[in-house]
Amino acid sequence: MSTREKHKFKGDNLTQEKKARLLILHNDDVHTFDYVIDALIDICQHDTIQAEQCTMIIHFKGKCSVKEGKYEQLRSMKEAFINMELDATID
Repeated sequence: MSTREKHKFKGDNLTQEKKARLLILHNDDVHTFDYVIDALIDICQHDTIQAEQCTMIIHFKGKCSVKEGKYEQLRSMKEAFINMELDATID
């Protein structure tokens, strides 16, 4: 393996480690639209229109990515959704 190939491989690993993650909010049959909209505004600082649009996507598609960022940033948001009894994951 040449030196050039080794550097390329190392760079690919670094790129994957710094890859942005997605906070996904999942649909449920329990909470109201207003409850989810308020949660998105409070937790993700969405404006009203963005929160409404995400809520509609969640309702019709079953899930929606509501925030992108580093895992450490998204983890506290995920926990906040879970504390509000909303189903959230980080992908």
